[in-house]
Amino acid sequence: MTTITQLLLESEDPETAARFYAEALGLGDRISTRGTDEPSTGFRGATVSLIVPDPVVVDGFLDAGTAAGARAVKPATRNLFGYGGTLQAPDGTVVTVATSSKRPHGATPGTIDELVLQLGVTAVAESRDFYVARGTEVAQSYGRKYTSFATGDISLALLKRKGLAKAAGVDAEGSGSRRLAIVGDLGELTDPDGFRWEDQEHDV
Repeated sequence: MTTITQLLLESEDPETAARFYAEALGLGDRISTRGTDEPSTGFRGATVSLIVPDPVVVDGFLDAGTAAGARAVKPATRNLFGYGGTLQAPDGTVVTVATSSKRPHGATPGTIDELVLQLGVTAVAESRDFYVARGTEVAQSYGRKYTSFATGDISLALLKRKGLAKAAGVDAEGSGSRRLAIVGDLGELTDPDGFRWEDQEHDV
């Protein structure tokens, strides 16, 4: 089974970025950062997605994020699937926070049920086959629209790039560095859409 142990985000100010993820979102054990000067504009093709128990927890994370310097991209609203909103972290990463529950039920503030790295890809089926061929276990698959994988504490999901951008409330256009490396046990490789994997954990 493929396991993702950490997400490595690149930033011009990695120390500040690390503090944001640790203090505002409570992800210091699952997200690390390192410096980069590579240019990156617009949407980088991925979102870091927090799945939480109820709407009160969603609001708590969005409030904490904006208080720590994130930009509110999509205010939290009810939708067909539940309740959620989107932030752009100070380092430029798009972060979504969502719940399938439309009503509060007393969940503990700061609780994260699941952390998902969603990748916006050109062809879901091609990317899915790439990962399956390397032993990554499919958790859910909806044809050419969506696939998720069982990858441990950090789940991996594939969606069409435009669909992912629309769901997050951002423009799909972007260029330059993705400023993301996936740390896990697939070794050093790059997938069909240019997302990089590395094989060891990193500290700031």
